[in-house]
Amino acid sequence: MPYNHTTELPEGVKHVLPGHAQDIYKEAFNSAWDEYENAKDRRSSESREEVAHKVAWSAVKKSYEKGSDDTWHLKK
Repeated sequence: MPYNHTTELPEGVKHVLPGHAQDIYKEAFNSAWDEYENAKDRRSSESREEVAHKVAWSAVKKSYEKGSDDTWHLKK
């Protein structure tokens, strides 16, 4: 299910990522949700939702990293 607002994101995303990272996550998730609608487009037997979450986390990790303080920060 695509997300219309960041307030709809899973608790494990909302409570660990800063606002901009949540925006990235939402947009990447929604894009992947559309792209991997058909099971034949996925490389594994994972569900559409599982794939979309993996894509979203990957997108976040391109710009953010988890610091030694256990919080997510914009990469320098």
